[in-house]
Amino acid sequence: MPITLPRDLPAYDVLGSEGVMVMSDRAASRQDIRPMRIGLLNLMPMKIATETQFARLIGATPLQVELTLIRMTEHQSKHTSPAHMENFYRAFQDVKHQKFDGLIVTGSPIEHLPFEEVTYWDELCEVMDWTQTNVHSTFGVCWGAMAMAWHFHGVQKHILERKLFGCFRVTNEAPASPYLRGFSDECLVPVSRWTELKRDEVEAAGMDVLLGSEETGPCLIEDRAKRCVHIFNHFEYDTDTLRREYERDVAAGTPINVPGNYYPDDDPTRPPQNRWRSHGHLLYGNWINEIYQTTPFDTALIGTHRQVLGADPEPL
Repeated sequence: MPITLPRDLPAYDVLGSEGVMVMSDRAASRQDIRPMRIGLLNLMPMKIATETQFARLIGATPLQVELTLIRMTEHQSKHTSPAHMENFYRAFQDVKHQKFDGLIVTGSPIEHLPFEEVTYWDELCEVMDWTQTNVHSTFGVCWGAMAMAWHFHGVQKHILERKLFGCFRVTNEAPASPYLRGFSDECLVPVSRWTELKRDEVEAAGMDVLLGSEETGPCLIEDRAKRCVHIFNHFEYDTDTLRREYERDVAAGTPINVPGNYYPDDDPTRPPQNRWRSHGHLLYGNWINEIYQTTPFDTALIGTHRQVLGADPEPL
């Protein structure tokens, strides 16, 4: 089944050319089927690239998915045209009365700021609290994941001495997890961050590490109590995302190492290789499937049950 997108959203043609099944919202409205309602709270500056990356992953499942693009209400994007934001995004305050099967909260390049100094922090706290009543399952990504761990559990992010930048091997620590169905014992994932969460602090807060490594710390964690999955790395990245980031910093004179284990023989003159795409599709496909197996058919019931993913819901 396809992912439902507005016909004139840039991702529609990009994904169609890649063979991803896409359907216009007008065509989807004629089908007698309840699609999975997934929201994407896009906090990244380059909105179009990010929305395309996540739409590619959640559009590869056999289920029909309706994607809603969400923005912080008062925050103005400096890197995406006002017309695009007006045409395709909904302010959180305009959708907070709605129920969603899933919500993705993206990262944001503001790692060095204390959370409370982020201009939209108060509204983001409202979003995170809202997920507990209006969203069946939330997927936090990188800074978005760290923000949720801090808000719900007081787990602090720690500044690294040097940026973790490149492709790193992580170990499958929970092969029985429904989110890791089909995963290898090890896999490669792009990493680009200046901060980390400590394993002992994550586990002390009651969250489980599903993917991790000694070198990069926790990669994927599950917060069952809050119906959240969090990833601190980037399976959604395009093949050239790290290359563009590296070349941008080189051009600006910003100190940056060649992203490790990314270019063949770590030679930036050679085309990079994508060795994480299949696991990215597995992870987000597994997340969508787990939502499908556990979410109420009647969306009005989302948030009215004590929903434990992987188990029958119990009334509050």
